[in-house]
Amino acid sequence: MVHIEIDGIKFNVEPGKMVIQVADEAGIYIPRFCYHKKLSVAANCRMCLIETDKSPKPVPACATPVIEGMKVFTSSAKAIAAQKGVMEFLLINHPLDCPICDQGGECELQDLAMGYGNDISRFTEGKRVVRDKDIGPLIQTELTRCIHCTRCIRFGEEIAGLKELGATDRGELMEIGTYIDYSLTSEVSGNVIDLCPVGALTDKPYRFKARAWEMTGHPAISPHDSMGTNIELHILRNQVMRVVPREDETINETWIADRDRYGCLGLTHEDRLKQPMVKQNGVWQEVDWEEALGAVAHGLRSIVEKNGGAQLGGLISPYATTEELYLFQKLLRGLHSNNIDSRLYQQSFHNLGTPLEDLVFKHSIEEIENSDSILLVGVNPHKDHPLLGLRFRKAAHHGAKIAIINPVDYLVRFPVAEKIITDSYGMIHGLAGIAKSLIELKSETLENSWIVLLDNIEPLSSERAIAKQLAGSSNARIFLGKIAEGHPNFPTLQALSYLIGQLTSVQIGFIPSGGNAVGAAIAGALPHQGPGGNFVPVKGLNWQSMFEKRLLGYLLLGIEPEFDCINPRLAQKALQDASFVVSLTAFRSKSMLEYSDILLPISNFTETSGTLINLEGHWQSFTAATHSSGDARPGWKVLRVLGNLLQIPEFEYFSSEEVCNALKDEIKKIGKTKRVTWYPKSLGIENKEDKIGLTRIAELPIYRVNSLIRRSHPLQQSPDGQAAHIAYLNSIDINKLGLQNAKYIEVSQEGNKTKLPFEISDLVAEGCIQLATGIEETAFLGAPFTYVQVASGE
Repeated sequence: MVHIEIDGIKFNVEPGKMVIQVADEAGIYIPRFCYHKKLSVAANCRMCLIETDKSPKPVPACATPVIEGMKVFTSSAKAIAAQKGVMEFLLINHPLDCPICDQGGECELQDLAMGYGNDISRFTEGKRVVRDKDIGPLIQTELTRCIHCTRCIRFGEEIAGLKELGATDRGELMEIGTYIDYSLTSEVSGNVIDLCPVGALTDKPYRFKARAWEMTGHPAISPHDSMGTNIELHILRNQVMRVVPREDETINETWIADRDRYGCLGLTHEDRLKQPMVKQNGVWQEVDWEEALGAVAHGLRSIVEKNGGAQLGGLISPYATTEELYLFQKLLRGLHSNNIDSRLYQQSFHNLGTPLEDLVFKHSIEEIENSDSILLVGVNPHKDHPLLGLRFRKAAHHGAKIAIINPVDYLVRFPVAEKIITDSYGMIHGLAGIAKSLIELKSETLENSWIVLLDNIEPLSSERAIAKQLAGSSNARIFLGKIAEGHPNFPTLQALSYLIGQLTSVQIGFIPSGGNAVGAAIAGALPHQGPGGNFVPVKGLNWQSMFEKRLLGYLLLGIEPEFDCINPRLAQKALQDASFVVSLTAFRSKSMLEYSDILLPISNFTETSGTLINLEGHWQSFTAATHSSGDARPGWKVLRVLGNLLQIPEFEYFSSEEVCNALKDEIKKIGKTKRVTWYPKSLGIENKEDKIGLTRIAELPIYRVNSLIRRSHPLQQSPDGQAAHIAYLNSIDINKLGLQNAKYIEVSQEGNKTKLPFEISDLVAEGCIQLATGIEETAFLGAPFTYVQVASGE
């Protein structure tokens, strides 16, 4: 330990620490602009100059390591004079536009100018002016205000891994920009707004809408992925004006994804459902809650009494709160139906689903950084879970070897040791080849079922390399992501992953598509298990079987099947043929008005209280930040009243907290559930047919994951939002199909066609086409990983 003294207070600190770090930990404030605890030291603003007994001149606290016996003076006459001198230089070119600057009231320069600036400037020359750059629909630039702290540049290079902003020229001519004008493409680009100490980079959609001191902050949890990101909503006149991060080192550190920041802009979309609606003789009528709920109760009761609960199906969004999920399954089971599902992006259900204990990480999110080997299967690291992508990047920088098995060679911002870019069959072969290689390496004996299945597998060199990498690691992890979840043989991918885990010390983790998918499993919103993972006596139908069997009635909560189901064509056809469909939804759509009979308006996550459970099983509760829009009501309250009208026992709840406690009590009674092991009868690659067409890779794009995000206009205008509406094909397939001169392509699947623009991308595996789901252009197509026919659209 090193012994130092700061302003007369003695400290014992670790060697190598900078003075500013020690001061911050001790609560001693030192002014700064360029320093940030998550970024490298630049020491270019010089605002943190301090006096030490080891130097005749003031030194920057951010770049001065502690030395044994050092005495530091942060507020001596010499230090204050140096800090005031720096402030005078910084204010030379800064415009005096605080009254119209969005940063006003929370500006670091404004605050420090009050403490260290002069009343009257001695500078009489003309101030410099910098042309503003258009860097996209999310961030507004006012670069004349820039003080060249380079926080934004360092964030891109060091955290996001994408060097989009940089500095050109030197001295007074220095400018921050993209060099060539284009929109920022990073999915975490909005964090530069929080990092910017002045008003040079601000929130473009929020511009000129409110002042910092007018708004009230409200803590919340982002529901847009299963990280459980901590956010703060800034509220003015019952409206969410903007979203900023709340620090939580174990989950999101100090960052949030752009999806978390700008998703709330969809709250005021014109599609918002504000009043209950009932279809009467084919015409939609607005009604009061009493009439609407009475009609729902009557319709559900009629189906159950006449045809039994088996003719009723329930589909709920994996982005719903845990309380809504719990009451939803309780309502359906109270009507004698186990036809309940929230796994809308999964299309293969050969096994009993992912065991509850495997759905939750066996390690913390933070511990991912300490991995020495990682295998990503069906994961788009930076787009599926942007902040998890930052953890993978940190792990790589700490020395982890990362391997990837994907149908698309996604652009990743970390070094990759091995990659297998292949079609759906190749993904299975990849894991099977790794398992076979491990068996050979370790001379393991296995169950006969596995010996037979792997007998004809001949591992590729890349599969052998990954196997060697995993076998030689003491802290290795395999993650199966959203693309694996939508794979037609997802249970086989799971089983092979378990086998690899059995052969090594590798931990298996699942990264589901829904923001509260873990909460859905724990709450029992599944056809085969109830709350706490307890298996039900009579297994219900999964969402796909519900639609294939054409049930009479469906209860939907928080979903738009044409966008949220992995097979939208199947979903829409079944709903249109049903005799009774009820949608509990915050938004209405054209398709919903066609297949629904009753629409019940429910609150969005900012307007309700509830609980979300993240990847590591961490329960995080939140309260409503605003009142519900129009006559909408929280989903859990609507379900509670329906339960009362249908006379289902134990539906007397007065708060979401009571619902949450009821779930926890039920889980305690159940205890640990029995694990069921499943083995595939075949790997599904033995009879690969030579079919005509391309395999469709139908990924759910980053800004199409739920109804709220889909209605955030700035996100849809962003590069990622625009890219979702473009198809991507390998150059080899382009040449084979003769599409070199075409501007559009026509894609046919199961008798339906769509026309859309395309681009050549050799990142897509040969024989595949990357064509998103969750968009209007593909809302009538079928499931992914099936063959589609592609022709010129002109």
